[in-house]
Amino acid sequence: MSKAVQIRQHGGPEQMELADVQVGDPGPGEIRIRHKAVGLNFIDVYHRTGLYQLPMPATLGMEGSGIVEAVGQGVTHLKAGDRAAYASQPPGSYSEVRVMPAKTVCKLPDAIDFDTGAAMMLKGLTAQYLLKRTQPQGGLKEGDFVLFHAAAGGVGLIAVQWAKAMGLRLIGTAGSDEKCQLAKSLGAEFMVNYSKEDFKDKVKEITGGKGVKVVYDSVGKDTWDKSLDCLSPFGLMASFGNASGPVPPFAPGILGVKGSLYVTRQTLFTHIATREATQQMADDLFAAVTSGKVKIRIDQKFPLAQVREAHQALEARKTTGCTILTL
Repeated sequence: MSKAVQIRQHGGPEQMELADVQVGDPGPGEIRIRHKAVGLNFIDVYHRTGLYQLPMPATLGMEGSGIVEAVGQGVTHLKAGDRAAYASQPPGSYSEVRVMPAKTVCKLPDAIDFDTGAAMMLKGLTAQYLLKRTQPQGGLKEGDFVLFHAAAGGVGLIAVQWAKAMGLRLIGTAGSDEKCQLAKSLGAEFMVNYSKEDFKDKVKEITGGKGVKVVYDSVGKDTWDKSLDCLSPFGLMASFGNASGPVPPFAPGILGVKGSLYVTRQTLFTHIATREATQQMADDLFAAVTSGKVKIRIDQKFPLAQVREAHQALEARKTTGCTILTL
């Protein structure tokens, strides 16, 4: 038996309960992993509330780190005793032990501890596919301006460091002076406190009216319209989340009026659909972290039993950097 955080219906944090679950042996293409730490992400809130529907009962959680206990038939890149970390479908990391698909589980380098491994995979791989694989027409070059919303969040603080290493001029947004200062200290060239300033006006001011080549937006409804106005002609609006709610329907014709813009809605799990792609992206992330170019900030830790409090803090935007659940 293993402890796992489950929900039996969609709703608020009070729906999460610590339950006893049976854990069996891994089947073909699967592993069994005993977690050392688990990452907390906004997609967990989407799963809990029902924005993204799950069959019930459901165990939440999309990333974790730990020790591989057993491997199923056909698994060759891992063995029992390996240190490992992952971001993966289906959910289920809010648990002591789980059986899961092996293809998106990666060996964790010895230089990276379990807490960091649990905090970095989903957010770090997201930053990787955004900056390296979700680029505007002509790509991104040193000196290009990009706008990154929620720059003091888990993905954001990784992205600002990586963008700096790539030579990009990152303009970030956040909701407080403290969060803005944090992101600037890690590499954001410019920060806008959207609770005090209009980010569209500031972007135009910073770029001399030219706008940015790409906007990376996990906020959704609240930032969408003004973000389109921040783009230069042929710019790319890259949506990857809905923290403020889903973007309402819009007429495609507006993209022509605003400069023949491109729009894309990205998800990590399309990018890590194969073992080869997952490993390639993870190797890039591991290299960025072990080289010191990207530091993983873990600003909040909650015991697994306090998962309700962790979700409340995340939804209230009281967190910065990464948050993990400890076992």
